[in-house]
Amino acid sequence: MSIQQERISSLVERREKVRLGGGEKAIAKQHERGKYTARERLAMLLDEGSFEEMDMFVEHRCTNFGMEKKYIPADGVVVGSGTIDGRLVYVFAQDFTVSGGSLSEMMAKKICKVMDMAMTMGAPVIGLNDSGGARIQEGVNALAGYAEIFERNILASGVVPQISGIFGPCAGGAVYSPALTDFTLMMEGTSNMFLTGPSVVKTVLGENVTAEQLGGASVHSTKSGVTHFTAPTEEEAIATIKKLLSYIPQNNMEEAPVVPCNDPIDRMEDMLNEIIPDNPNQAYDMYDVINAVVDNGEFFEIHKDYAKNIIIGFARFNGQSVGVVANQPKFMAGVLDCNSSRKAARFVRFCDAFNIPLVTLVDVPGFLPGTGQEYNAVIVHGAKLLYAYGEATVPKVTVTLRKSYGGSHIVMSCKQLRGDLNYAWPSAEIAVMGGAGAVGVLYAKEAKEKEDPKAYLAEKEAEYTNLFANPYVAAKYGYIEDVIEPRNTRFRIIRGLAQLRNKKQTVPAKKHGNIPL
Repeated sequence: MSIQQERISSLVERREKVRLGGGEKAIAKQHERGKYTARERLAMLLDEGSFEEMDMFVEHRCTNFGMEKKYIPADGVVVGSGTIDGRLVYVFAQDFTVSGGSLSEMMAKKICKVMDMAMTMGAPVIGLNDSGGARIQEGVNALAGYAEIFERNILASGVVPQISGIFGPCAGGAVYSPALTDFTLMMEGTSNMFLTGPSVVKTVLGENVTAEQLGGASVHSTKSGVTHFTAPTEEEAIATIKKLLSYIPQNNMEEAPVVPCNDPIDRMEDMLNEIIPDNPNQAYDMYDVINAVVDNGEFFEIHKDYAKNIIIGFARFNGQSVGVVANQPKFMAGVLDCNSSRKAARFVRFCDAFNIPLVTLVDVPGFLPGTGQEYNAVIVHGAKLLYAYGEATVPKVTVTLRKSYGGSHIVMSCKQLRGDLNYAWPSAEIAVMGGAGAVGVLYAKEAKEKEDPKAYLAEKEAEYTNLFANPYVAAKYGYIEDVIEPRNTRFRIIRGLAQLRNKKQTVPAKKHGNIPL
């Protein structure tokens, strides 16, 4: 065998050794937990044969606690580039079979390199997290590595899409990178996220709690809102990430994706003419409206189990990717509160950052009252949604279906927050407040002097409702462009988006605004 052949043979052997990660036993153990390895996940995520691995031969530089004698293949993370449906993406996947996927100085450098390349090339970054945390033997170097990653998350925010998949443990400082990215997905039953684990909680607070109860997928998808998606299997998780990418552009300089559409633009939905109940206090399902107007009834919901009184997600109108925000009368009557305001505000800002038009469907009776909301700063959270809509320069089409009262009317993409096209159904009630509340303020004193105060107030409520609980007062002042027939909603939205395709709008020159956090 020639020297050259020996060198090539050595290269092949080295590659095979690295690709084996923590070894066959560690891989078998990973599979026993119901988890795939880092390389198996990337093979599922990326187009076949498209993965270009980088820094395969990187090794750690730690000499503490005998670490100089320890070989850690690829230093516990697989990084590189590939394509998804032919589109370039940069990826990193922590390898739990290698030193528990613990983060080291060199692992961080590898992750930072692909993030830097993603920024340079204008491509999304997808991180698959499965790590026991910082590599304790490296001390402050591991902490510095986390901070380097966080800084890149911050700089990339609003420039390239960032997606985090949590496929195992993610604890301590590690949780901040997913929190800084645009979308997070967690595995049901096998992943968790928390700043301090169950043992610390027990020591400090005396509280007994499991990892799942403290930071499992169900907790973060329903209570905290930390994760946008959950999945029961890793195959479904990967499919969700791929579908999400199909709706968003490569970077902030691209327009929202457009795909061929076979759903007629002028398709009418007669059921929409009947969907609003005669009783204003009766609920209906906003999902029925969304599914009726979007292309082929396909709606990709985000945060579906959190703050259900508002619905957010992606859809297409005539093939164009659009962000949808809609109140849900079927849950808490569609009121806005702290959580729903935060949920919608962050989505609106994402869409605006990546040139994705916004369609807002309004049926909101107001903000949820009470000390619980006020003590939790509903004023500030509501202001986030107001700020997000007011700052957004993407095309904005708003349709008011029924109620739109007071402050909640303002924050739901009203004309004065630079809504481009604002429409209303004939059933719309655009006013400062509902009739009952209004007459209680306007006629309470007079009612006391009447023989039948209830009858008097009912009469005045009917008068108020007739005068103000309709879309025509707003139309009279030009606050809505038109009152439209419900069954024509799809056509009017599509035609509106076509009109707004070349919209150019800016905000005053500044370093950045001070959003009410």
